[in-house]
Amino acid sequence: MDNNDILIRLRFALDIKNTDMVEIFKLGGVEVTKEEVLKILTKTEDEEADFSGKIIENEEQIRCNNRMFESFLNGLITFKRGTKEVKPGQKVQPDYSIHNHASINNVLLKKVKIALSLTGEDMLDIFHDAGVNMTKGELGDMLRKEGHRNYKPCGNGYARNFLKGLAIQYRDDV
Repeated sequence: MDNNDILIRLRFALDIKNTDMVEIFKLGGVEVTKEEVLKILTKTEDEEADFSGKIIENEEQIRCNNRMFESFLNGLITFKRGTKEVKPGQKVQPDYSIHNHASINNVLLKKVKIALSLTGEDMLDIFHDAGVNMTKGELGDMLRKEGHRNYKPCGNGYARNFLKGLAIQYRDDV
């Protein structure tokens, strides 16, 4: 599952409008137009994606790299919860935690949890709605910082089911 596919599924699950997508990207520090959002939300032709940080653009599609994807997630947090108050003397620095493509799904879980103010029980319910029975321990391992001794990578199957469960809980027409 590439970043564009995750964005498509997340947009569907949370019923985010195109104009809101533009605003969320802007809040995350990425300027895109409504037309560019539509190109980002276009399905990829092939499974190979460039995760080196370059934005690949053609007439039909713009590929979302890791930095752009994480900027969107940061913008989603700001969009849903408001701006973070900065204490005097504190630098405002975006929180980028995707260091390689393997950690994207874990970051997705963490940042959506923050954006929607979900508890661990809420997340377990979301997984349960999608047909996945998971323990608190397993969920906690996926929410840990990469490098922690109990860190567990979140596979594509878990990420897909999490987004499916979100759609079940947040959309009326599913």
